[in-house]
Amino acid sequence: MIKKFMSGGAILALSAGAAMADFSLTILHTNDFHARFEPISRFDSGCGEEDNLAGSCFGGSARLMTAIETAKERTDNWLLVDGGDQFQGTLFYQYYKGAAAAEMMNNMGYDAMTVGNHEFDDGPEVLRGFVNATNFPILMSNADISGEPLLAGAIQKSTIVAKGGERIGLIGLTPQDTDELASPGPNVIFTDPVEAVQAEVDMLTEMGVNKIVVLSHSGYQTDLRVAEGTTGVDVIVGGHSNTLLSNVNDRAAGPYPTMVGETAVVQAYAYGKYLGELKVVFDDEGVISSATGEPILMDRFVSEDETIKARVKEMAAPLEEIRNAVVASAAAPIEGDRSVCRVEECPMGNLVADAMLERVKDQGIQIAFANSGGIRASIDGGEVTMGEVMTVLPFQNTLSTFQTTGQVIIDALENGVSQVEEVAGRFPQVAGMTFTWNSAAEPGSRIVEVMVGGEPIDPAATYGVVTNNYVRNGGDGYKMFSTEAMNAYDFGPDLADVLAEYMAAIAPANPMVEGRITKQ
Repeated sequence: MIKKFMSGGAILALSAGAAMADFSLTILHTNDFHARFEPISRFDSGCGEEDNLAGSCFGGSARLMTAIETAKERTDNWLLVDGGDQFQGTLFYQYYKGAAAAEMMNNMGYDAMTVGNHEFDDGPEVLRGFVNATNFPILMSNADISGEPLLAGAIQKSTIVAKGGERIGLIGLTPQDTDELASPGPNVIFTDPVEAVQAEVDMLTEMGVNKIVVLSHSGYQTDLRVAEGTTGVDVIVGGHSNTLLSNVNDRAAGPYPTMVGETAVVQAYAYGKYLGELKVVFDDEGVISSATGEPILMDRFVSEDETIKARVKEMAAPLEEIRNAVVASAAAPIEGDRSVCRVEECPMGNLVADAMLERVKDQGIQIAFANSGGIRASIDGGEVTMGEVMTVLPFQNTLSTFQTTGQVIIDALENGVSQVEEVAGRFPQVAGMTFTWNSAAEPGSRIVEVMVGGEPIDPAATYGVVTNNYVRNGGDGYKMFSTEAMNAYDFGPDLADVLAEYMAAIAPANPMVEGRITKQ
């Protein structure tokens, strides 16, 4: 059945001549939580208890629990879902893997979650452990997992939940390029999101389900494409692009919800800083008559649930000694926000690239490449703890060195700027070289000029490069580094340790934007 969107006025007019039963559903949603069980600062990194008590912190599982319980009390029918990427981001994940996320989500009463790319960071085995520990379904429609014995039968493409006597169809969606973004292994095959969603919609519709919600960890632009390219989808709860949608915040990327024809698209930034709250009214044919709401900011006005706060503190105990060690200092806040570093040169990118190059420059290495997707937070001014450094670089990547030609480096830069419009993590931060790119040109032909050591790059010459092992092995689309690298060594020191030692050596760190990357 192809649904026709009706205005509230049209619904009221019809109701005068026929008995129609509206069904109201409040969809509560989170996405890209990234193990931020404790409160965060305005820079999305750690926020100490003193600042928390002073009202300067946001988020944390204790606030999120209060907000969820309060929101549930405002409605008769609620649905609590997550748009993926619970994994990775703080020491909690590195220590507990998915166990802490499963415990917290079970306590909060989630109905379902989609698989994010970071759920594959430690391969199918850790994801399977998470699935086993949760008491709600984990969904992923656009992947064939039949050939992966650790996942086959454990993750569903879609599911049906009952709310207020009505059946709600839920469909999961994960990035089609997860094989480039994480470590799913060779046995998981990702497919087109539009085709996958439509196939599940058709199946659910045949079963008599006329209210369908897609949980999508694919990014705002892909969500808009899915909404445009499918029929029968009522709501898309997004993730992956960390997009804030709002009707009151002037920094929002679009309205909440963003309507694409008959489909309401929502997303609630990241890191538990907001709880999305979308109120949807359906008629008895499953047609949306209204979709309204606004993300709720998890600030000092949201009290912390004492039971959850105590449990988080208990889980944090083994981590304290590691993360509270002061390892360096910063002269001022160091910008590392994804909205900056994934589209242009940024101070944190320069700092990370400089640290990498400094560590190996005596090995004949001239160039450092850092993928901006590996940079996950800013750092405040003043003392810098190891915990803060590990929040910036949480992936336990190691330094990788290799030799390759100038042409391969140019090709790598083309890859790096090929998805800027999508704010993709492949955007490169560099040291030892500069480059100019043309944003108006087609992807694949955007690099205008590359200079190494003040001289134009020679496509035929050989250069020494340092990056992290994820990029060197083809992550974020850098497959040319995997296939064209010579004398590769992927087992250097942990990148977070390299950054901490470099910051200590230059303390107080004060990186600046220097014109390494120029956009025409």
